[in-house]
Amino acid sequence: MLKEMLEKIEQLKKHLQQNNLEIDIEVDGGINLKTAPHVKQAGANILVSGTAILMARDYSQIIQELKQD
Repeated sequence: MLKEMLEKIEQLKKHLQQNNLEIDIEVDGGINLKTAPHVKQAGANILVSGTAILMARDYSQIIQELKQD
């Protein structure tokens, strides 16, 4: 997940709100326990996490942690 994308997510979220549009914002790539809170705060509501889940010892636990606000 590139840090530069956070600004783009924020801009997209602002545009959607200003235009009264209800569209999901999905982010795929580099989503882990460090990046997920930043992406959510920027406005994304769908996160795709592959490596962070597959490399975890407990899939269920990492998924629950990623879902936390």
